[in-house]
Amino acid sequence: MHYWPLLLVLITAAAVTWLAIRYAHWRRLIDQPGERRSHNVSTPRGGGIGIVVSQLLACVLGALLLPEYSAALLVFALGLLLVAGIGWWDDHRSLPALPRLCVHLLAGLLLGGIVWFGTGSLLKAVFCFGLAVSLVNIWNFMDGINGLATTQAILVGLGAALLLPGSYALAGWALAAGCAGFLPFNFPRARIFMGDVGSGALGYLVAGVLALGLSVTDTAPVLWLMLPAVFLADAGFTLLSRMLKGEAWMQPHTQHLYQGFVKREYSHTAVTLGYALFTLVGLTLAAQFSRLPLGWGWAGGVTWLAATAAAWGFLRATALK
Repeated sequence: MHYWPLLLVLITAAAVTWLAIRYAHWRRLIDQPGERRSHNVSTPRGGGIGIVVSQLLACVLGALLLPEYSAALLVFALGLLLVAGIGWWDDHRSLPALPRLCVHLLAGLLLGGIVWFGTGSLLKAVFCFGLAVSLVNIWNFMDGINGLATTQAILVGLGAALLLPGSYALAGWALAAGCAGFLPFNFPRARIFMGDVGSGALGYLVAGVLALGLSVTDTAPVLWLMLPAVFLADAGFTLLSRMLKGEAWMQPHTQHLYQGFVKREYSHTAVTLGYALFTLVGLTLAAQFSRLPLGWGWAGGVTWLAATAAAWGFLRATALK
């Protein structure tokens, strides 16, 4: 297994993020505190470009080192460029939801096409298309406090590295390395925010490693959903509750569980580490269930997802009342 590219990916992410801070000040890409934000200090945005560049580099290196996967990697890189590009545009000049969604759908189709070509399964392709579009927006929704979106992506990458066989594990390690290069600039103190260029791209990257896992392993598919389970629950159930209340669910808000903790004066660090601990338990269990017969994997995965949903409901109804 090649490890030197991972160090190069990490260094690239850190260097580009450092440059992004200076660029953001120059272009005055600054997020101001506000009623619908969870920070109280003016902070530059757009630092997620460091993760994007590092992952594009990882795709190129992967295509060179593993030429049998070069076509899939380059198509995936194109999808990543689409998501990051529309996010970069939105960071500079706010865009309506429709053009952003159209680009996300196109990127999702590219990922679905890779899965269809690689597995021959239309069902898996359609599922991964939906997963990509969903996670792009979920990571955008959940990128609201220092380090949260990045640490969750790191843990998904580490979980994927544990579950993926052989050289496929490099995909998980590359995601974790790119995020690790950005993290010190955003956590525990945020010198720059990820911005839409980074949050949407992270969702697409997470969808990519999950799609890879669904394509090349025989483990229960539900085990892969255990890795981002806490984000699926917080984003999904919050969105559902807003829709049921007849609220303008596409508008910015502060009703996610993690935002509720911050409003009750829990620190960003405490909330981010709490979410990380929950996900760490989930990926550890997923790794253990993957070694058991398929039926046990399904049972364990469904149980964990149900427990995640129950924990969300309990905390929403009690701790945040």
